[in-house]
Amino acid sequence: MADLKLPRLPERTPVKLTISVSPDLPEALGCYAQLYAETYGQTESIADLVPYMLQGFLDSDRAFARSRQQPRQNR
Repeated sequence: MADLKLPRLPERTPVKLTISVSPDLPEALGCYAQLYAETYGQTESIADLVPYMLQGFLDSDRAFARSRQQPRQNR
């Protein structure tokens, strides 16, 4: 077996989630999508932006990152 630097790729099959949000959130997301288009000159749907927004939020939450590094029984 070859000794590759690149590890085996993780599961990449998208998972669809359905959520309910507060009445004001769709308007705010629409405003964000509009600002994104003005900033980058490329229109993206809210559905395409939200997964990256959520990932960015989770990646920036230090307490969450620390809790994921702890063994499962300590959570």
